[in-house]
Amino acid sequence: VQLQASGGDLVQPGGSLRLSCAVSKSPLDHYAIGWFRQAPGKEREFVAAIKWRGGSTRYADSVKGRFTISRDTVKSTVALQMNSLKPEDTAVYYCAADYDSSWFPSPDADEYDYWGQGTLVTVSS
Repeated sequence: VQLQASGGDLVQPGGSLRLSCAVSKSPLDHYAIGWFRQAPGKEREFVAAIKWRGGSTRYADSVKGRFTISRDTVKSTVALQMNSLKPEDTAVYYCAADYDSSWFPSPDADEYDYWGQGTLVTVSS
């Protein structure tokens, strides 16, 4: 499984940005795709994840109501729509894949076996 994240950019506080993760493997029925981020000097943290089959989602409390994760089953991509961005959202964002048959996606980075390269999101005026 190969993943490629894109869409990072410099954006002002309160702005929006849409990240995309292209996933090479098909089918993805037993996979969850997650977004994680790592800010300078901080540990990697969970952001959001989605199960490919069924589309169930999970979000970190810090992004609930601001970020939306979605999948395109035809294009095999996962998007992270980020609204009302804050300076504390600044980080390198990674997408990852977890082979798992459970109904809800895991927030635990250690369960994700495949990782893409990161894309930098900077929220600053």
